[in-house]
Amino acid sequence: MAGLNGREKAGCRQLLGEMEDSDIMSLAETVTNRMIRVFSREEAMDAILTYSKNAAELLNRRKVYRDIIFKYLAAKKIAVSPSSEKNQLIQRALEFWRESATESVSSAPESSSFNGQNSVPSQDKSNDTSHSGSLDCQLLGEHFCRWFYPLLNSQNPILGCEKGYWGPQHFWENTVLKFAYRTTQESTEEYCGAQMASLRLLALTREERLLFNPSIDTGGLKCAISRHGLVVVAVAGTIHRDNQCLGIFEQIFGLIRCPVTASWKIKNVNLKILGQSALGALGSIESAPRPSIQYKTKDLEEYYS
Repeated sequence: MAGLNGREKAGCRQLLGEMEDSDIMSLAETVTNRMIRVFSREEAMDAILTYSKNAAELLNRRKVYRDIIFKYLAAKKIAVSPSSEKNQLIQRALEFWRESATESVSSAPESSSFNGQNSVPSQDKSNDTSHSGSLDCQLLGEHFCRWFYPLLNSQNPILGCEKGYWGPQHFWENTVLKFAYRTTQESTEEYCGAQMASLRLLALTREERLLFNPSIDTGGLKCAISRHGLVVVAVAGTIHRDNQCLGIFEQIFGLIRCPVTASWKIKNVNLKILGQSALGALGSIESAPRPSIQYKTKDLEEYYS
């Protein structure tokens, strides 16, 4: 399935934004053949954009009304006749996205890192050999964190910044996400598959308005390589909402290089969040120790074994 490119996704997201909630939810069911459950308007839009075969198929859906496409083109100052039929408007929208694709790439040189094929910036080839010991996993882990957390945080609407290309393309299809959080009570969740893992992490920033502040330079990052070549990245930091520090987090990733693109994608995620009330005897966030990774290198090497 070819899917939508970045420009088409951005344009179709604007179009979907003009649709009624009921139409959005119905369209998500149709596009995913009712195989993916969505619980909000934003999740429905993500599912539609992810599982549509191409932009033309999406625009031709019955729920995507002619008037919506016309209004989109008008907003982009693209002159079309008010009497144009829906198929004519679709062709003009597709042409517009093709025409502007080159300009879009030149104005956003890092977009290729998030285009669904290259998920994490590739490690320098001089450090990349068949012997895992020659791979600087600590440097790779640092680069990964400086890519992952700004991308995830950019989905938080309170920041008001341009959103990066978050989505299931950054995960392997058999990704497993394990999420545990403790406030007054402890809860655990588990999600399997790229789509579900991507949507759950997205909900933390977009719906719950959380911001992740990893302590990369102050003992909050430790990396290792398992005997199977999995790069394990362990990160600790603080969790925030608005101007309030809510607690601390520990997140461990398992990364595997894609043999086709030579880039890294997420295979495993373990996320633990401790809220302020869970810090117990420490009394408050301010008196809590600085977030750090206590695992030994050997423990991380065997973490996903």
